Amino acid sequence: MRIRIAINGYGNLGRGVEAALSLCDDMELVCVFTRRDPASVKLISGVPVYAAADAAKYRDAVDVCILCGGSATDLPEQGPLFAQSFNTVDSFDTHARIPEYFSAMDSALNMSGHLGIISVGWDPGLFSVNRMMNVAILPDGESYTFWGRGVSQGHSDAIRRIPGVKRAVQYTVPAQAAVDAVRAGKCPELTARDKHTRECWVVLKPGVDAETVRQAIVTMPNYFSDYNTTVNFIDEEVFERDHTAMPHGGFVQRTGQTAIGGTQMIEYSLKLENNPAFTGSVLVAYARAIAKLAKSGETGARTVFDIAPALLSPKSPEELRATML
Repeated sequence: MRIRIAINGYGNLGRGVEAALSLCDDMELVCVFTRRDPASVKLISGVPVYAAADAAKYRDAVDVCILCGGSATDLPEQGPLFAQSFNTVDSFDTHARIPEYFSAMDSALNMSGHLGIISVGWDPGLFSVNRMMNVAILPDGESYTFWGRGVSQGHSDAIRRIPGVKRAVQYTVPAQAAVDAVRAGKCPELTARDKHTRECWVVLKPGVDAETVRQAIVTMPNYFSDYNTTVNFIDEEVFERDHTAMPHGGFVQRTGQTAIGGTQMIEYSLKLENNPAFTGSVLVAYARAIAKLAKSGETGARTVFDIAPALLSPKSPEELRATML
């Protein structure tokens, strides 16, 4: 029997999840929930679209609901609400607020008897696992994470939530001097501001004061206040021409010393042509794991640290041992 998946939110990430599910023979998309008028949402897959407010009515038809809202305002509200009715997977990516969001989700999921995993994607997500493994393997060393150059979905969404913003995209740009120093094994001490800059490209609604929006962006905690941030205001034609692609990537690196001497370096990198498509694929793999664990009776919140890698795969343990070890 295939794992029955619902999607809540049909933006870029929701479409990425829908596309990823089309490649999984052991899973099926059964419905999409939306805050928009369901009749206005046109899906590639053709499955039913229901109002998000009515989602609980369909709890018995869904094994896992993948929450595709933004981290700034959507998930803090929607996560605990959907946890009352569903096993959940989400991509909450405001790093500084993960502990409090985990606590809220753990409480809601345990109360309802459901299982969920938060902060799934590539960072937080795959990069988190690699950071943890790198430190466990090389306890004497320094770790670094660089993102970009690419579009950050979470930061772009945070800008779009500012009153008066019509469209926006944010590019995370690594500082090349910092990257070169890290890859040379110099183990520099770097602040967030030293490692990255942030470029914002914004289309305003008519009559909106640009300086007010600029200040709202550059002073936003957890997103822009700790970085050198440039805000560029453009018209919709330029935005459509130059800023609708969604590439991203980055790398996690650790340089350390082993006990008998010698410098060791570990690096894991991603180069993505389409960030939401890749993130959607990660969410789908972890939805498979959550379905398996929920079936065994587990409840509460999890992170990527808690999930055995074999649970992500549709293959049996025997197949994995024979083909991937």
